Amino acid sequence: MKTLTLLGSTGSIGRQTLDVVRHSTEHLKIHALVADKSVDLMEQQARLFLPATVVMMDEAAARELRGRLRDLPIKVDQGMAGIIDAVIAPQVDTVVTAISGRIGLEPTLAALEAGKTIALANKETLVAAGDLVMSTASKMMCKILPVDSEHSAIFQCLEENPDTIEKIILTASGGPFFGWSMEQLATVTLEKALNHPNWDMGAKITIDSATMMNKGLEVIEAHYLFNREYDEIEVLIHPQSVVHSMVEYRDGSVLSQLGRADMRLPIQYALSYPTRWKNTFERLDLRGKTLTFHEPDLEAFPALGMAYQVGRRGGTLPAVMNAANEIAVLAFLHKKVTYLGIQKIVERVCFEHNVLDNMDLGSILDADTWARRRALELIA
Repeated sequence: MKTLTLLGSTGSIGRQTLDVVRHSTEHLKIHALVADKSVDLMEQQARLFLPATVVMMDEAAARELRGRLRDLPIKVDQGMAGIIDAVIAPQVDTVVTAISGRIGLEPTLAALEAGKTIALANKETLVAAGDLVMSTASKMMCKILPVDSEHSAIFQCLEENPDTIEKIILTASGGPFFGWSMEQLATVTLEKALNHPNWDMGAKITIDSATMMNKGLEVIEAHYLFNREYDEIEVLIHPQSVVHSMVEYRDGSVLSQLGRADMRLPIQYALSYPTRWKNTFERLDLRGKTLTFHEPDLEAFPALGMAYQVGRRGGTLPAVMNAANEIAVLAFLHKKVTYLGIQKIVERVCFEHNVLDNMDLGSILDADTWARRRALELIA
């Protein structure tokens, strides 16, 4: 039996993680659930899964939830201190980091310092602080198991000898605007950008998919997870989202992992590793399927190319790119900037940043704070 703390339980990945738990009660149980301020949904989850602790980032939400759950023996905590307590609890085996954005960094590091396994669904953590996170995991001999469908696919395709790998091939759906010209992209509305053709995801990651920033973040994540140089990481557009990623070996063999566009599959694999549990999820049917692959259009989707450049430069620059993107996407979601304006803001903030190379958590958080403030100034 594995005991979990789930960060971001009310988000898309969090809800699907709880569905996996619900189908795997003989293997999994919940110690703590963490969310921002979705009180109604958190109350439902708490009553269904009966965790020892629930944590709300928002103080008012925690206060309201405390009143609602007073009939149950569930501790209701609040803020980052409460999250840290939830991830380092001695009974917890695995921390699922499904919380969105840079906010996942500190609890991930705390969990690693406490010797926990990380089921990583928060790519921003490795983008912002990959060297620090991976060195901490190595020092504490902790596993970081990928939950992203692409990185899970790579993980499942890896052979024991990493020296035989020639390159990693990340697949991308292309989002809702695959094949669009710059002129067409200038007409993108929020409603169109939120209409992903294949995946049911949260708003922020859906917009990142539309700009292809999400794939850029995944390139940086793959660099750290699999210890690959950026020249060894390739991206191909695969609109059908059946092949979730591939690994090419030096003898020319290519191994791929296929599956339905269902995030519960990589979530379950991260939680069941190194075994596989039977489930009743719908199976992939390849009959009549046509699978196609295309080069990404870096002119129409410059975020992907920028991520490669930022990743190669390293230092505090990836944290700055990620922070500026979070602010710019939030502004787009509130219709304060245009779709093309997202990229302009991120590029400007990255261009203005004085990169630091000798990083600790403090310098990463300082760079993150500066980037958010500067992005807000540009939006204003």
